[in-house]
Amino acid sequence: MTLHSRRTLLRLLASAPAVLSVNRLGGMSAFAQSAPDYKALVCVFMFGGNDSHNMLVPQDPAAFAAYRTARGGLALPDGNTKLLPIATRAGAPFALNDGLKAITPLWSSGQLAAVANVGMLVQPTTRAQYLAKSVPVPTNLFSHADQIIEKQAGDPNGSGGSGWAGRIADVVRDKNGSATFPAAFSLSGPALLDTGNFIQSASLYPGFDLSPNGLNAWPAAAAAARAQALNEILTFDSGLTMVQAANQVRQDAVALNGLLKSAGSSSPLATAFPGTNLGKQMQQVAEIMKLRSVTGMSRQVFFCSLGGFDTHSGQSWQQWDLLGQVGAAMRALYDATVEMGIADKVTTFTETDFGRTLQPSGTGSDHGWGGHNLVLGGAVKGGDIYGTFPAPALGGLDDANARGVLIPTTSLDQYGATLAAWFGVAPSALDQVFPNIGKFPTANVGFLA
Repeated sequence: MTLHSRRTLLRLLASAPAVLSVNRLGGMSAFAQSAPDYKALVCVFMFGGNDSHNMLVPQDPAAFAAYRTARGGLALPDGNTKLLPIATRAGAPFALNDGLKAITPLWSSGQLAAVANVGMLVQPTTRAQYLAKSVPVPTNLFSHADQIIEKQAGDPNGSGGSGWAGRIADVVRDKNGSATFPAAFSLSGPALLDTGNFIQSASLYPGFDLSPNGLNAWPAAAAAARAQALNEILTFDSGLTMVQAANQVRQDAVALNGLLKSAGSSSPLATAFPGTNLGKQMQQVAEIMKLRSVTGMSRQVFFCSLGGFDTHSGQSWQQWDLLGQVGAAMRALYDATVEMGIADKVTTFTETDFGRTLQPSGTGSDHGWGGHNLVLGGAVKGGDIYGTFPAPALGGLDDANARGVLIPTTSLDQYGATLAAWFGVAPSALDQVFPNIGKFPTANVGFLA
């Protein structure tokens, strides 16, 4: 991503034009406020299919023995990783992968939780129903391309052109009043998840300076004249729709650049972010949140991502390293929200293509179905596991075959609907976000206060 040029960025902005313009920015001070009702959702998408069986591990002796039998050479601890003990509120022993050491302390202090065996479903499904093919299942279950789309769309049959976080932003868009700043941002390229039917996702690569080239000149009057000339070109009404749209994107980029520079230069955050790609994405998220008193935004959704989780071989060290990046970046964003006084207003959650098989495939694992997710924030009812933790056994009641392909016991709809309810979506409007939500016994899994 660091290889993208400024021109590439502007083309990406053109494909997602919901960024404020210079003209609209001029009136922003009229409605600037502290946004006391501010809330934000931040997705960390782990591309490739995270093996959550080695992210969250049961420590009850019988369950751990079953886990080691099913996992074989992939079972933890091994020579490269160790496990960090945690417990549920009821006292059930579990452990997190050592790669997550940065956020593990937030489990016991109550800001970190796990949601067990989440996945894409059409309706509740048992092993018997799946084997008998008596119920519908998501399209192309084990395909990266299809499941990435379905997971972001919240649609088990593909995509209707919008994502479920974008539709959440659609439903609550009135909470942003007359603010014209983007309600949805992707920090890792255009993303379906944050694209709504009304709300469009603005794509921004962290660290890019959107200032136009060639405007620096001496004396200062010459530089000012160049800037004035560019502004006149961009604001000139040519009557050509495509030219006007392109000029609007460039105005938006210039305006956004000014806001982001001001956020970084005035009272910069003391929180240190990792220098990783994900760390930079999270830092940019924090800097955009910092602008809320200027933009007047009350609701925003963000998409960040990290790839490399398709671990068919060499999984132990590779996953440990990737989870280390995830944990450090999530912890930095949480610490920044504490610094800004909005820790209970920001919820960060993980998502991935699909889970993986319990049974190893050499030194890795194959494509699965259900998997565990993490949720972090001041409003999270942390220190607990929500949903039903599956029996870690091959061919068990939760297995779609004999390899440990777990049938989800919590649907993506329920996971997302819990986030949506906290964000302000009324129960009567949940089906606008998740059309299938009525097929499941409860819409709220309960991990948010």
